Amino acid sequence: MELPKFLIADNSELEEALFVIHTEYPRFILNVHNDDMHWLEEFDKEDEAALKSESHALIEAAFEFYDKEMENLA
Repeated sequence: MELPKFLIADNSELEEALFVIHTEYPRFILNVHNDDMHWLEEFDKEDEAALKSESHALIEAAFEFYDKEMENLA
């Protein structure tokens, strides 16, 4: 089964939070209300350098996905 690149999630225990989940490498969960990000991967030193350059674009894409999805709900 192929997953979409991004998913939106929530949790009843965190009523104010909405999350975007990036399902491809490097996987992460982004809280769109406070910009907190949790990586679902473990990185070695070599990966960290590439990740720093990629992370900005990935976060931006996650927020663009979120904004588009919220516009579609209206």
